Amino acid sequence: MRIERVAIVTESFLPTVNGVTTSVCRVLDRLVDTGREAIVITPRCGAPVHYRGVPVHEVPSFAYRQFPVGLPSPQVAALLARFQPDVLHAASPFMLGGQAIAEAARIGLPSVAVYQTDVAGFARRNRLAAGSPLAWQLIRLIHNAADRTLAPSTAAIADLEAAGVKRVHRWGRGVDLDGFHPDNRRGPATARLRRQIAPGGELVVGYVGRVALEKGLHRLRALEGVPGIRVAIVGDGPAMEEVRRQLAPLRPAFLGQLQGASLRAAYGAMDAFVHTGTEETFGQTLQEAAATGLPVVAPRAGGPVDLVDDGATGLLFEPDDASALRSAIERLAADAALRSRMGEAGRRRVLPRSWSAVVDELLEHYRCASRRALRGIDGLVDA
Repeated sequence: MRIERVAIVTESFLPTVNGVTTSVCRVLDRLVDTGREAIVITPRCGAPVHYRGVPVHEVPSFAYRQFPVGLPSPQVAALLARFQPDVLHAASPFMLGGQAIAEAARIGLPSVAVYQTDVAGFARRNRLAAGSPLAWQLIRLIHNAADRTLAPSTAAIADLEAAGVKRVHRWGRGVDLDGFHPDNRRGPATARLRRQIAPGGELVVGYVGRVALEKGLHRLRALEGVPGIRVAIVGDGPAMEEVRRQLAPLRPAFLGQLQGASLRAAYGAMDAFVHTGTEETFGQTLQEAAATGLPVVAPRAGGPVDLVDDGATGLLFEPDDASALRSAIERLAADAALRSRMGEAGRRRVLPRSWSAVVDELLEHYRCASRRALRGIDGLVDA
């Protein structure tokens, strides 16, 4: 069964840059490159009218904590009826994606729901009354209406299944193996950035990602006083002022949000990569760091558990043990050969994870969802 037309309903799209947007764009790239047609439906956020020739349709939204939240709209049903897709791809479905999945079920359109955001964790973090149980009820309602749910890590799959979500399958994320490459650690742009961050030749420990409370950047305070290191933070977000205050004793280099060649040079300027958040369903920046040939230090929680081979491609630390993070960085700082071995092992591990290979896996998930939907038409839907 060949999939020719894909409708992608996403809770986030350009100009917002995050993991959901990046995944959607890479899926669209592969669909276009293989001659398939697609449309994008997204909350109103100033999105481009087209992405690589793919029409982008915005629906009404409201802003919450700097994020546009899509509202249910009759446009969704009208757009699906006009485009006549072979499958619906709901990226990190919430209000808009939930409506689209319900409409797909109504008209017999196969649907795939991609779980990417820890909604329950967000509810806990923001102290919403009974937020976590209610969030999981909503997640269960939305995802069980889809023909297939895709989760990026074993931790995410376990959470979903524990919450009663059915038909959950693993689908990871790809990485740009050409763009993120060990060669980026050489060259004039990287050398200039290293001189800016570490003028005394210090070891550069870097973080890339959104600067938000859930990213746990306060854990970097454990590195205060480690000799011979400089900390570099790439990214921006709502907690920037708080993070600057918390990490002031470290005097980190805040490089802002970077993309393209500037982002690749930033990875290249690092000697080790550190991730501090415990609520990641995956952890795309860990893959980008590994592809660049960097050892990765991350909490033993969530998506990083699948991405870091502890002791081989990097080091995992217990998130509530500040001394464990410090010890991991001290160990890497003291052993250049260890950093090199881990970086090489990390690169080898992500070599099969090109975006083209990962999206081809996604196409097979689309076909499986289509077969299930066809069985449903005949009254043979599985539980």
